[in-house]
Formats: sequence, C-alpha cells, structure tokens
Amino acid sequence: MSEKHVYSFGKDHAGNDVTEVAGASVEEAKWIVGGKGANLAEMSKIGLPVPPGFSITCQTCVAYSNNGNVWPEGVTDEIDAAMATLEERMGKKLGDAEDPLLVSVRSGAPFSMPGMMDTVLNLGLNDESVQGLIKQTGNERFAWDSYRRFVQMFSGVVMGVSGQLFEDAIAAKKAEKGVKLDTELDANDLRDLVTWFKGIFAANVDVKEHPEVSKNGYAVFPSDPYLQLRLAEQAVFGSWMNDRAILYRKQNKIPDELGTAVNVQVMVFGNKGETSATGVAFTRNPADGTNERYGDFLINAQGEDVVAGIRNTEPIAD
Repeated sequence: MSEKHVYSFGKDHAGNDVTEVAGASVEEAKWIVGGKGANLAEMSKIGLPVPPGFSITCQTCVAYSNNGNVWPEGVTDEIDAAMATLEERMGKKLGDAEDPLLVSVRSGAPFSMPGMMDTVLNLGLNDESVQGLIKQTGNERFAWDSYRRFVQMFSGVVMGVSGQLFEDAIAAKKAEKGVKLDTELDANDLRDLVTWFKGIFAANVDVKEHPEVSKNGYAVFPSDPYLQLRLAEQAVFGSWMNDRAILYRKQNKIPDELGTAVNVQVMVFGNKGETSATGVAFTRNPADGTNERYGDFLINAQGEDVVAGIRNTEPIAD
C-alpha cells in the first residue's frame, strides 16, 4: 500500500463525519499530521463543530525538503483530490465568483512552535470572488477587509515581501482619512488598499525567483485560486526551514527531521463586524495552572491580529 499523504477531517455537506484517523491515538497522530491536525481530527470525532478541512502530513514536508523543494510523485494529485472533495463537502468552489469557498493554510508541527511558522488566511479571494463574497454576505466592508488581509499575508508569507510596506500603506490611509484604528476605514478605503497592496506586490516580487506570478515580465498578484493554494502550501512547508524555526528548534531540542504538516481548513471569519471576534483561549491559566478560563480576544479582527499584537486585546475573563 502506498503512503498516504492527506487526511480529511470534519463533516460533509449532509452533516456526516468523514474524519480520517491518522493514528491509534492523538499522541500517535501528531507525528503524522502534527499537533494541530491531530487535535482537529479528534475534536471532529467527538462531535465538536470543527470547520472541515484536510491535513498534509509531516512526512510529506520532509520528503518535499529532501527533494529540493519539489513535490514527490503523486502527492499533488492526492492534494487536488482532497481539495475537490472539500469543495463537494461544502457545496462551494474555491474562489467562485458567485459563492466562493475560502480557506486558511496553516502549519502544524508535532510540537507547538508558536509564531515560528507561517499562516495564510482568506485564500481564494480575487477580483471576481470578492464580489461573490459581497453578494453572499451583504457586507462590502468585510469582503474588502478580507481581501486586503489576504493580499498582505500572501505577499509576506509566500513571496517574502516586507510586512512593514503594507503597514506603512495602512498608516498612510488612516492619516489621509483622519482616523486612528484600522476598523475605522470603510469599504472604499479597503478597496483602495487592495489596489495599493497589489502595487507593493508588483514592485517587490522578483519574477526570476517567482516565475509563476510573471506576466509579460512583471509580477502580478495571482488570481487563480488553485495556484494561490499550491504556492501557500509550498510556503508553509518551506517555513519549516526558515531561520526563526531552525533557531527555535535548536533552543528547544526539537529534531529537524520531524517536519510540519499543512492544514487547509474552511475559513470562519472574526472580522465581519462588532458581533464577530477572534481570540486565544485556555481551560487553565498557563502561568500557574489555576483552574480558570484564560485568554484574550479582539472584536472585528482575525487571528493574526491577536498574535501580531497590533491591537490591544481584551481578557476573556471580563
């Protein structure tokens, strides 16, 4: 039997659990699909409302790295099949112009390595699918905010463009509007930022290093959602060997040979407005083990805002 590279988790369109178990226990599974993938599968199996998705194994990461960052034979076909199945499960197509499926792409090593590797959110957005998101939600600001976030994260994580360039653009737009918070920018402002961000992408991506985004010799932000997905998956695998991750593993005595999984998961949005939020929660206080709810959150934000510390969070205890 050939090695399995992709494991699905969550429910199908009819509400049936279709989780594929990667090991006899969560502890065993984490060596195959990483800690995040193993726990997503376990939560799905016990009936918690986990957004569906699939995990590409840690062993695939190692094989990819050992193969000169080239996909081993047959792996991309298996990933494409998993994506097609996820689309069928959700009744949506990635990047569809009428009702788009959007996904996150996250790393997930066997050991927790917070902030060391990379994440891309809102993948599947382009100039057509953003209109579909507006049509389905009736929330133009949310759609353009999600799109500008995606362009920013994809440019930084996948193409290595400095995040400060985008933060400077946001600061300039806020100054132009006379506001202090990102959340005070309206839909038109965010649409302007998408255009601005694509210009930053074009000016800072080397098409010799990234010929897949070259058009007539210029870097153009990719509109093909399946190309977006493949490049993001490759970037997450590549992040296993970035300088931050290597140093973290060395300091924490984590072997380089373990690899990381890639988790592709249907998006849930914390940036839809004042009734949406994102946060980090613990069932115990991680500082002293006290049996109490612990964590913090942000209203009208996405997870990277909490991790990046660009806004002041609120404690869950409040």
